Amino acid sequence: MVLSPSVPSLPCRSVMERNFGESYVLTAPGRAYLTPCAAAVDDVTLRDAGRGTRTAEATPRQPGRSPRGGPAARAPGREPMAPSRAAKKSEQELKDEEMELFTKYYMEWKGGRKSGSTSYTNIPRFYYRLPAEDEVLLQKLREESRAVFLQRKSRELLDNEELQDLENYILELIPTLPQLDGLEKSFYSFYVCTAVRKFFFFLDPLRTGKIKIQDILACSFLDDLLELRDEELSKESQETNWFSAPSALRVYGQYLNLDKDHNGMLSKEELSRYGTGTLTNIFLDRVFQECLTYDGEMDYKTYLDFVLALENRKEPAALQYIFKLLDIENKGYLNVFSLNYFFRAIQEQMKIHGQEPVSFQDVKDEIFDMVKPKDPYKISLQDLINSSQGDTVTSILIDLNGFWTYENREVLVASDNDSTADVDDT
Repeated sequence: MVLSPSVPSLPCRSVMERNFGESYVLTAPGRAYLTPCAAAVDDVTLRDAGRGTRTAEATPRQPGRSPRGGPAARAPGREPMAPSRAAKKSEQELKDEEMELFTKYYMEWKGGRKSGSTSYTNIPRFYYRLPAEDEVLLQKLREESRAVFLQRKSRELLDNEELQDLENYILELIPTLPQLDGLEKSFYSFYVCTAVRKFFFFLDPLRTGKIKIQDILACSFLDDLLELRDEELSKESQETNWFSAPSALRVYGQYLNLDKDHNGMLSKEELSRYGTGTLTNIFLDRVFQECLTYDGEMDYKTYLDFVLALENRKEPAALQYIFKLLDIENKGYLNVFSLNYFFRAIQEQMKIHGQEPVSFQDVKDEIFDMVKPKDPYKISLQDLINSSQGDTVTSILIDLNGFWTYENREVLVASDNDSTADVDDT
């Protein structure tokens, strides 16, 4: 018997050609064998069952039945074909997969295998042990890493979010400065606030809340701070160094003395006793109008800005602070009206102290002569800075004692010369 390729094997050929690219339906004349085509049909039904086809089921063919329902042709002495290998392989794969999943979850439950997620590696470390004094190498490495960090960010900005880094740096520096040995630990936070405020006052005059790290490295403030390592630093140097213990205690002590109601804040009346107590009320009104206050009272940080401005009136940052208060119309310049507005308060104080008020016209002419502004009727901030007379002009307008010093400058110079001569004679 010869299976004809045209009738029974036609479906098989299409199946085999689709899977193997050729047909295997050739038998010898007079002999009937089960061709590979029949097995291919079983494989196809199994694959269809794996895809979810409901009509094709992986069931073994009944012995003695052909794929088309007729008697199966088989060689004499051969047994019917067993269920396909694909079914056995599929069952084995399922068992292997089940065992693999069991092992995976069991090991994760025991902690023997790390999770695939590595998000925990991004959690920052919150504490770093400070090296001890005898750990010289670690101390050097710490200083070097700090220097590298500042160099790496030299062109970046240090904003208020990173302000804590600068505060921590100064706080950790305190024990290494012999000139600060006398400070009590309870005062450390006030000292750090006092020190950091100078950086932001002079390096951020526009009050943007950001300063360049390269400006910190370029200014002399770090040198002044590290100068406190000198155990033999003179008393005069300590008094002129903002970061010294006597200076910090002086500023904080003044603040406590002004705070009469002991609420930790300063009102306008309390601030009026600052220094010699001769600041005009109009100027103090402007301070509380322009500066940050809380329910009309000033905190310690705002007070530090106030002190830094009045104690450094020759510096551009201090002049900018005071100029903003004098520019009542917010026009960016001072005109005759602005000058007269503030000088009237000086005249009133002179009357209270029994002095003859000075004519405003004379003072106005002297101010314009000193400043020599580009516009003869307006004085800008840059005009004040360029004239190198900004400290004198601002003192005339806001402080009776400053005006008195200016008015009697010739007498004071003469008395100073007499005192010098007496010292030389002795």
